[in-house]
Amino acid sequence: MFGLDEKDLRVLLIQRNNEPFEGRWALPGGFAKVGEAIEETARRELTEETGLKNIYLEQLYTFGEPDRDPREHVITIAYYALVNLAEHTVRPATDARNAAWFGIDDVPDLAFDHNRILYTAYHRLKGKISYVPIGFELLPRKFALRQLQQLYEKILDRKLDKRNFRKKILKMDILRELDEIETDVAHRAARLYCFDKQAYDRKTQEGFSFEL
Repeated sequence: MFGLDEKDLRVLLIQRNNEPFEGRWALPGGFAKVGEAIEETARRELTEETGLKNIYLEQLYTFGEPDRDPREHVITIAYYALVNLAEHTVRPATDARNAAWFGIDDVPDLAFDHNRILYTAYHRLKGKISYVPIGFELLPRKFALRQLQQLYEKILDRKLDKRNFRKKILKMDILRELDEIETDVAHRAARLYCFDKQAYDRKTQEGFSFEL
């Protein structure tokens, strides 16, 4: 799971409460129940280990190397999630000793092959965020254009020209300007916007292509 704060793109990890790798950090996960749909399993495990519900979730990839789990041959269907840190509180639940956010560059050596899974998800996010507006899942519902640009800079790991970025995103007509400005900020308060999903869906049906 990915989240974003003022400093970094962050990854949610849980500290395992059971063997194998007891005490090691890992990605949230678990086994499917008989008769349970795969996405239902992913959402249930996420809630059981972190307390989070109703967030963006997308299937990533299938990992099936025979030696990836010391217990037996386990095939993992991985999902990645995006969450707005300001509006969701993470808490360790039934299957985890602890849950914490780590900067993408400060992730420890994880249990199983979870470092590989994590960076597969990271590269998927870096690629997809430029042509699908999933980045808005990481922002508060109301945001300044500065926050939106910072999001793209942190995920893409490169600086963007402020004037060109704002001109391009506003020209798409998928943001709705609000009659509100930032509050409780040390810098000059900026105008707030929100993502207009209805406008985006309508434009997409008309052949619109999101590209940043």
